Amino acid sequence: MDKHTIYHIAERVGVSPSTVSRALSGRGYCGPKTKSRILAAAEEMNYAPNSAGKALKMKQTNKILFAVPDICNPFYFDMINGINQVLEEYGYLLILFYTKHSLKEELKAIQNVKEKVADGMIMVSFDFGEANIGAINALQAPVVLTNKYVSSEGSDRFDYVYVDTYEGIKLATGHLLEQGLTRIGFIGGSLGEQTGHQRFCGYQDAMAAAGLPFDERLVAESDYTEQGGYLAAQAMLRGAERPEGIVAANDLMAIGVMKACEEAGLRTPDEMAIVGMDNLDLASRVYPKLTSVAMMQEEIGRQAARLLMDRIRGVPREGGEIRLLPKLVVRESSRIAASGAKR
Repeated sequence: MDKHTIYHIAERVGVSPSTVSRALSGRGYCGPKTKSRILAAAEEMNYAPNSAGKALKMKQTNKILFAVPDICNPFYFDMINGINQVLEEYGYLLILFYTKHSLKEELKAIQNVKEKVADGMIMVSFDFGEANIGAINALQAPVVLTNKYVSSEGSDRFDYVYVDTYEGIKLATGHLLEQGLTRIGFIGGSLGEQTGHQRFCGYQDAMAAAGLPFDERLVAESDYTEQGGYLAAQAMLRGAERPEGIVAANDLMAIGVMKACEEAGLRTPDEMAIVGMDNLDLASRVYPKLTSVAMMQEEIGRQAARLLMDRIRGVPREGGEIRLLPKLVVRESSRIAASGAKR
């Protein structure tokens, strides 16, 4: 990029050279009015970017960034497997970026893509919002999210591949309702976050559709870990209105719930039916085997990687939304004997 011209445009408009650079490159924030004045001045001065510098900036790295909030959850191992199946076809490498469930770290991951560490990114977040979405939309590189997100202004530049977790929790709750249970507890993530709120709504709507009143004593917020599920279940079991069954928003928390029930002397499923979500390999290895909602994580990885590679290679595609449907996998932890119904 011709810095001499940039400085001249900056002087003409009365802004800093870095503001001019952001407006002309489309990377980083620049107010619409200022950008309009800069573009008009550039056109007036016959500005043209330095083609050699532009080519250097467009050089591909043959790497993809995969940003995840938790590197201890086996859920993401399956996603990595699905992503790698596609990347290997194109000779691409995967860089894992651990965001620690932190917006600050998510913004660092986005900055790495901006600095051309990778050609694109697949991003998992529990809470997409204005800050991280704004930074993603400012990128020149393709990004695929694993949650559905649509900005109010409708100018999003990313794609998304996701499993409908609202439907998943609705399925899990409905499964217990169909067996005659009415006091069903829910242990989820933070209700202030996008993912946590979606899953809670699936539970709430399933209960409402069955004509059951909402009872806040049967709802607990946790952190998607086994220990978090264990502590939330302990507190719930100590309550005056102990649930007959519990739906956990992921399998790790459900396994924590099973441990709390065992310590409380409650037999699963006869005295406490339990359903998780993710359908990890662990679900079929615990005792009793855990009923869980399959989240298609390997398929999410494959679809997201294929969509991302198409964007990188300029392959035309219709639309950038892929919605996968969850499936309930019923095992022993929720199979209630006929005599155990309406406990």
